[in-house]
Amino acid sequence: MVQRPDVISIGDIVTDAFIKLIDSQAHTYANDHGQWLAMQFGTKLPFDHAEVLKAVGNAANAAVAFTRLGLNTSFVTNVGGDQEGRDMILALGEEHVDHRYVQINPGKVSNYHYVLWYKEERTILIKHEEYDYEWPHIRAADVPRWVYFSSISEHAIEYHDQVADWLDQHPDVKLAFQPGTYQMAAGTERLAHMYARSEVVVLNREEAVYVTGGDYHNMHDLFDRLHTLGVKIVVITDGPAGAYASDGENRWQMPLYPDPAPPKERTGAGDAFASTLVAALAKGNTLEGALQWAPINSMSVVQQTGAQAGLLTEAQLDEFLRNSPDWYRPTRMN
Repeated sequence: MVQRPDVISIGDIVTDAFIKLIDSQAHTYANDHGQWLAMQFGTKLPFDHAEVLKAVGNAANAAVAFTRLGLNTSFVTNVGGDQEGRDMILALGEEHVDHRYVQINPGKVSNYHYVLWYKEERTILIKHEEYDYEWPHIRAADVPRWVYFSSISEHAIEYHDQVADWLDQHPDVKLAFQPGTYQMAAGTERLAHMYARSEVVVLNREEAVYVTGGDYHNMHDLFDRLHTLGVKIVVITDGPAGAYASDGENRWQMPLYPDPAPPKERTGAGDAFASTLVAALAKGNTLEGALQWAPINSMSVVQQTGAQAGLLTEAQLDEFLRNSPDWYRPTRMN
């Protein structure tokens, strides 16, 4: 018997084909437009190996993180009517994610991305298929305590209105919003309802600046702008500097958990952080406690290939926390 979900995760699902580049066959360089990956043009290049990871993507990674941490999780997403879609549904089941609300789109293909893996970083070639996004009828017995909404296609902008309307009908359901690329590009005015309804929003520092138009060098300004949108808890990650969080009254800085070894590759570190923080809150933890959980799962994920292999159980996470350095705790921001 399927239990009532603690959380419903919403967003696109994808198969990632990782292509591990040979270090000597590529290089990076920087210019005024950012950091670039370069390879010899118009020739054949050897590569190290390839790994195909099914049922990934921001919301899918979060769903797996939730189940590993002991939360009953359902997933609302779209797949094509192809073998890749069937394989992704099977992969969700193997991770104990309830996939009753996965919409199969006959005659369409499933999302398939290519990941150029160079040293510990990755460049992802993405293409979101055009599906007929329709919010499903969620049975009364399946209404969760939390909804986690993340990256979705640019073709699904009106879908946000359907989700927001459903949330209005269920005011006790808490929303965690981890905006994807197209959601950020849509702007805070178009998605005002989503931001205003959010219990938690998680962004990295560059994304927070992009979304709010705030001052990159002023974390308090970024917090204030997101709270003004109606967000109750704002969490901003900042690479090696760790993360910052505000609940509207208190503000903290949280360092990274120390890496036991150099990162293998960084796919999914942000998803692991965001979903683990939400899982901690959903399990009754305080924001300060959630901030201590989240970096541990990020640390674990980057030690393996892809966004899900390194996701921890609660017992494993607690063991890392027990063995953490004395300085691994949130501190009040000035």
